Amino acid sequence: MIISIITLVAHYGWKISQMDVKIVLLNGDLQEEVTMEQPEGFIKSRNEHLVCMLNKASYGLRQAPQAWYEKS
Repeated sequence: MIISIITLVAHYGWKISQMDVKIVLLNGDLQEEVTMEQPEGFIKSRNEHLVCMLNKASYGLRQAPQAWYEKS
C-alpha cells in the first residue's frame, strides 16, 4: 500500500510529508492563557506558589486538538 502511494507521488510530482502522530498534539500553539501547577520534582523551594504558563499544547489538555487543527 505504502509503495503504491510513493509510486504515485513520484510519478505525478506531488509533495509528500510525514507526521509523527504520537506527538502531533504537542505542536499546537495556544491562543488563550493556560496555566498549570508545577510538576512534582520541579518545584523549587520558596517558589511553591508559582505556576507554569503554557505556550504550547500538552498531553491531556482539552485545547490540544483544537490548537493543532488551527495550526495545520
